[in-house]
Amino acid sequence: MSVDIATYVHDLAVAAKAASASLATASDEQGQEAVRAMAAALRNGVDSIVAANELDMSAARDAGTSAGLLDRLLLTPERVEGMAAGLEKLAELPDPVGRVLDHRVLASGVDLTRVSVPLGLVAMVYEARPNVTADAAGICIRTGNACILRGGSLAYHSCAMIAELLADALEAGFPREAVSMIESTDREATGELMKLRGIVDVLIPRGGAGLIQRCVRESLVPV
Repeated sequence: MSVDIATYVHDLAVAAKAASASLATASDEQGQEAVRAMAAALRNGVDSIVAANELDMSAARDAGTSAGLLDRLLLTPERVEGMAAGLEKLAELPDPVGRVLDHRVLASGVDLTRVSVPLGLVAMVYEARPNVTADAAGICIRTGNACILRGGSLAYHSCAMIAELLADALEAGFPREAVSMIESTDREATGELMKLRGIVDVLIPRGGAGLIQRCVRESLVPV
C-alpha cells in the first residue's frame, strides 16, 4: 500500500466532509443557485473541457480502446451543453430535503414523522463516462450533500477539468471542497476511499458488474 495515496485520499475526504456542513443547512434557493452556477460554468468552460477530453480520447485510441467505449468517453460541445441543460433541469426539481416520508401516531401516543435529510459526504466511483462527473456533483449539491468523485483512468483529464469548473462555480456560496475529485490514476485510490467509514457516509458505484461487485465485497463504507 502506498502511504502517500492513502494520506491524499483521506485528507481530501476530510476536507469534503467538512464542506458538507454548510450544504446541510443551506436553503432550497441556495441549492438551486449553486446548481445553476455549475451549469453556467460548464458552458463557459466548454473549450477547456473539450481540449481535456481530446487528451483522453487520444490516449484511449492509442491503447486500442473499443469504438463503443470511445463513444462513451467522447465529449463534444453538444454533449457539454446536454450536461449543462441537465443541471438546470435538476435545479428546477422540488426541494428533496425536508420532505415528509412517513407520519404515524404509535399506540403509545408518540407522534412519529420521518423526514428526508442530507446524508453528508457521498462518494461516487464510476468508469469511462466523464458526464457522470457533472451528474453526480449536481445531484449531491441539490440534495444538500458534498461529494468525492473517483472517475475511471480513461477519462482522467476530462473528469478533472469538469470537477475543477464545478468546484470553482460553488465558491460564491459554498466551500469548493464540496465537489472533490480524486486526481490520481493510482488504482489503490479506490481501495483507500472504500476504507473511509465514518468520513464517507455512502459509496455509490456506477459502472459494470465488476466494479459494483468489488465495492459491495470490499467497501467498509455503506454501499
